[in-house]
Amino acid sequence: MFSQEQAPLFDGVRKHAANKPLQFHIPGHKTGKGMDKEFSEYIGENALSIDLINIEPLDDLHHPHGMIQEAQQLAAKAFGADYTFFSVQGTSTPIMAMVMSVCKPGDKIIVPRNVHKSVTSALIFSGAIPVFVHPQLDHKLGISHGITPEAVEKALEANPDAKAVLVINPTYFGVAADLAHIVEISHRYEVPVLVDEAHGVHIHFHDEMPVSAMAAGADLAATSVHKLGGSLTQSSILNLREGLVRHEQVQTVLSMLTSTSTSYILLASLDAARRQLATKGQDMNTHAIQLANDARQSINGIDGLYCAGEEILSSEAAFAMDPTKLLVSVKQLGISGSEAERWLRKEKNIEVELSDLYNLLFLITPADSVEEIQQLIDALTDLADLHQAEISATEIEVSIPEIPVLSLSPRDAFYADTEAIPLTEAEGRISAESIMVYPPGIPIFIPGEIISTDNISYIQRNLEAGLPVQGLMDESIEYIRVIKEHRAFR
Repeated sequence: MFSQEQAPLFDGVRKHAANKPLQFHIPGHKTGKGMDKEFSEYIGENALSIDLINIEPLDDLHHPHGMIQEAQQLAAKAFGADYTFFSVQGTSTPIMAMVMSVCKPGDKIIVPRNVHKSVTSALIFSGAIPVFVHPQLDHKLGISHGITPEAVEKALEANPDAKAVLVINPTYFGVAADLAHIVEISHRYEVPVLVDEAHGVHIHFHDEMPVSAMAAGADLAATSVHKLGGSLTQSSILNLREGLVRHEQVQTVLSMLTSTSTSYILLASLDAARRQLATKGQDMNTHAIQLANDARQSINGIDGLYCAGEEILSSEAAFAMDPTKLLVSVKQLGISGSEAERWLRKEKNIEVELSDLYNLLFLITPADSVEEIQQLIDALTDLADLHQAEISATEIEVSIPEIPVLSLSPRDAFYADTEAIPLTEAEGRISAESIMVYPPGIPIFIPGEIISTDNISYIQRNLEAGLPVQGLMDESIEYIRVIKEHRAFR
C-alpha cells in the first residue's frame, strides 16, 4: 500500500528512463537526441528522458490500471475524494467535463454569472441552459465575490428541474462563499454541486484557508494544481465524490476531451506536487500566510494604496478569504491598475498576476521570501510617491456594468446565422460571441446575451486602459458577430 510520502508515477517514469530502453516509438526526438541541440541542452537531459508516451509499462491516462491509477488514488486520499482524475490540459478541460457529465442538451444548470470562459464553452458543447445567479458585487473594489446560499435556494425553488449547481470557490481574488451551506441546500434537492476550484488547490491543506470543495461535501471539483500547488503549468485534477455523479461517466467524458498523447512530464509533476502538499502543505502554507499578512499590513501603511483584508467579508457571498491573495487598489493614486502593472514591469522588473481598471493582484506562495516581499513593498512605495500629487481623499466609487439578459441558449446563439456589425452599434442585439478581459477570463457577455450600452462603454474603458480585452473573432475588437435579424416582408 502506497503512502503520501511516495510518488509512484514520478518514480515509475524515472525508473523506466533509467533503464534506457531502445526506443522505436514516439516522441521522435527520443530523449532529445533528435531535437534542436540548443533547445535540448536548455531543457535538460532529465526532463527529456521522461517525455514519454503511454506504452504498456507506463500505464494509460484514458484507462489507468497501473502507476497512473496508483497516483490518482493517492491524490484522492489527499484531497478527501472518492476518485481523482489527472488532467494535462489545465483546468478548463475538467470544468467542461464536470458540466458535460451531468447535463445534456436542454438541461438547466445554475451558475454564477462571473464564471470562467471554460464554463461558457461547456454550455455550448453540452447544450445546457444556464440559470444565472448574480454574484455579490464589491463596488469599492470593482470585483465580483461569490453567490449566497439564499440565492441558490431561490434558483432551485424556481427551477426544480435543474441538473446541477456550479460554484466558484474561491474566486480569482481569493474570496469564498459559504460553500458548505450551498452544498447542503443543493443536496436537499438531490442536485450535485460542481466547484470551479481553479484557484484553491492549496486551501485543502491549511485550517486558516476557506473550506475546500471536497471538505464541504461537493460532488465534483476542478482544481488547478499548477496554479498554486507546485506542479507544472497545464497540469490539474478533477476530484469526485460518488453518489449523485458516477465516476464512470466522468471518466468517459474526460477521455473524450483529453489528448491521447498525454504528457508524462506533466503527469509526474502532479504526482510530486500531491506528495509535497500532503506531507508539507501545512507548514508551507503557514509560511505563505505569514508573508502575505505582513505584506498586507505594510501596503496599507502606504498613502494612496489599499490592500483588502478580512474587513471585506460581510456576507455569505463573501464568507471567507484566502489571505495569500494580495488585492491592491490603486484608484486613489489617480491611475489604473494596468498603468501600475506596466510601471512595475518597466521600472522594477516585477510581474503581477492581474491588473484591471482599479486593482493589482499579487500571489504570495511558499516560494516567496522575506527579501522578495520587501522588494515588492519598496516598489509599491515608489509607485505611490510618484503619484502623491494625484492622491484623492474622496472615496471613488467604481463602475461595474449590469449583467446582460440571456435571450438565447449559448449553444443556439453560437450556431445561429450571424452577421458582423460595429461593436459601437451593437446595443440591443444578441451576441453570438464572448468577450472578456483575460485574466481573469470572466465574460462581459456570452453568446445569447443582449448587448447593452453599459457593456459597450465598459469594454471601451478597458481598451483605453490597455487591458487585454479578447474573445471576438475580430482581433481589433471593432466588430462583433451578432444574431442575424430577418426583416419582415412588406
